[in-house]
Amino acid sequence: MTLKQIFTAALLGLSLLVAVLLYRTLTLTLPDWPVPEASKVQPDPAQLAANLSKAVQFKTISFDHGVVDKAAFNGFVAFLAETYPALHQQAGLVRLNDYTLLYHLKGRDRSRKAVLWSAHYDVVPVIPGTEKKWRHSPFAGIIAEGYIWGRGTMDDKGSAIAMLEAVSWLLQQGQLPDHDLYLALTHDEEIGSTKGSQAVADWFKQQQIPLAWSLDEGSFVLDGMVPGISQKVASINIAEKGYLNVELVASAAGGHSSMPPAETAVTSLAQALLKLKEHQLPASLDGLPLQFYQRLAPAMGFTQRLLVANNWLFGPLIEAELATMPAGNAMLRTTYAPTMLSGSVKSNVLPIEARATVNLRIHPRDTVEAVIAHLERVIADPRIRLVAERGMEASPVSATDNAAFRLLEQVSRKVHGDVLTVPGLTLGATDSRFYSDIAEANYRYAPMVVTPQDLTGFHGTDERISQDNLVKAVQFYAELLLATTE
Repeated sequence: MTLKQIFTAALLGLSLLVAVLLYRTLTLTLPDWPVPEASKVQPDPAQLAANLSKAVQFKTISFDHGVVDKAAFNGFVAFLAETYPALHQQAGLVRLNDYTLLYHLKGRDRSRKAVLWSAHYDVVPVIPGTEKKWRHSPFAGIIAEGYIWGRGTMDDKGSAIAMLEAVSWLLQQGQLPDHDLYLALTHDEEIGSTKGSQAVADWFKQQQIPLAWSLDEGSFVLDGMVPGISQKVASINIAEKGYLNVELVASAAGGHSSMPPAETAVTSLAQALLKLKEHQLPASLDGLPLQFYQRLAPAMGFTQRLLVANNWLFGPLIEAELATMPAGNAMLRTTYAPTMLSGSVKSNVLPIEARATVNLRIHPRDTVEAVIAHLERVIADPRIRLVAERGMEASPVSATDNAAFRLLEQVSRKVHGDVLTVPGLTLGATDSRFYSDIAEANYRYAPMVVTPQDLTGFHGTDERISQDNLVKAVQFYAELLLATTE
């Protein structure tokens, strides 16, 4: 073959490659979503705000030591019965471990599989000493500037109240859902859900009641939070990461710090932690991360769309870029982060043991067993002992090609307008991790709009929800009931 022929063949090959890249880029478009009618559900904003305000005033705090303020929790339960009489008259109610509530509303068609909605009404404490940093007292339930202020308004009493309001609205219209609806309000999500959602799951197993799908918190309608996307993004999460705590224990002889050996328990521990930092578990765009970015790509600029549409070629480049961002990196791989350290009891005493707790969030492609094996291979140091707590595997990945996911998309657009809907991954833990065994699919999504400014309120200061957000949440849950669900 002559040089000219080689050049011609190379040029043809390059032209073909460019054509393929452009074709895949230009044909990656948004779904042809029909324009939905606006919701006709019109709750009273003032009454909604007043009800959530009252809910916030019950200090249903979950403390790590497990002590429950019985008066606060019982008061909240009594408040629900007083505020939503139609629901309590027409729905069955089971109390699990005293404070978790499971309502059952019978649907018109008993042959259809039931659906479970879930929210938690326990809240995290306010960090001692920060109370004065709040614009409004965290448990006063102040309504001001178009917002309801206070601990739990977004996480997660807002969802709980919106669900109850939607069901009550439906009953006031003299209607019932097509399917049986179960509504779980759990009381210990913030400390592990071992008595709340786990008891809910056990109850369904004992009763042998099949569920078509469940809906719980997990993500939101994201506004200004996805780089390169100007539209709001409804992230309907279809899986959540597992978790595991592993303690690294380094042992040494100890002694006086005036005569330190070349290696101490602390330096051995530091070396082990450095190895973990330098040898992360593999990242991959395949699976759920690719679904997420392919749904978003049509709304991105041309360059980003080109890369995502041709991930078969540019996958490593995309992964490398995402790995530089905390949220992007967490979506691609199992992460581990040292969170707790301990050593000597005195500044001039070499420790006999130095300890570090490493918190891992396990990607759905990994397992607890495989992750522990990876840590052992990476550290490979006889001076370091690994002590793994009992972990939780990542959840199964729920379907997106079924009627339930399409319904969540449809209703999100009906309530929130021209939003992009994507399947996402919940990076933290929710009650849903216990529902995987009882429902065919599990979705993690609260239908409220969240901006970067709102993030500091979650477990932080000045938690709040706008009245408009609360109205839209009620509309969302009510429209779910009005539509077919299977």
